[in-house]
Parts: sequence; structure tokens; C-alpha cells
Amino acid sequence: MTLVYSTDVGRIKPEEEKVERPKGDGIVRILKQTKGRKGKGVSIVTGLDLDDAPLKLLAAELKKVCGCGGSVKDGTIEIQGDARDKIKALLEKKGYTVKLAGG
Repeated sequence: MTLVYSTDVGRIKPEEEKVERPKGDGIVRILKQTKGRKGKGVSIVTGLDLDDAPLKLLAAELKKVCGCGGSVKDGTIEIQGDARDKIKALLEKKGYTVKLAGG
């Protein structure tokens, strides 16, 4: 039996388990995805073995280079539009091994 409410502190939330991100194989993949986005394409960068803070900094740099918006979700970077060539050029300049994947 688990405690869900206490009159002292209110609702008690169970401690969430920290989700472990899958480790990549050293290759950064850039996908183009339109599924579930009303036809709007996004470029998804996967395979970066970075923590959240450096990942957000890299995402900000990619957004600035591409001149568009984006976000960081579950260890992947999503950049609006099909900017795979710009993303690939920047990541290769930073020393990553990059592959273009998907349609």
C-alpha cells in the first residue's frame, strides 16, 4: 500500500525514475520528418551523447545558423524546416561524424 495523501504536505507524488538515454554509436543522424506535423517538415538530430545543458546550447547554435525555430526533446534536437545540409555542415565542422537518414 502506498501513501498518496497526507494532511501535513498534501498530495504525495511517487518519485519518478530517471530515464536513461540510449547511447549512440558515435554517428550523428539527421532525419527529415513530416509525419504528424500537418505536412510541415522538421529536421531531427539524433545520436548526440550530450547532457541537457550542452545539448540546448548546440540547439541554439543550430537554430541561429538555420534561421528558424526548434526545440530539444528527449535527447534529440528538432529544427523546423528541411535544413539538413546546413546542420550537417556545422556538425562536421565541430568534429562529429554525420549521416543524412530518412527521406
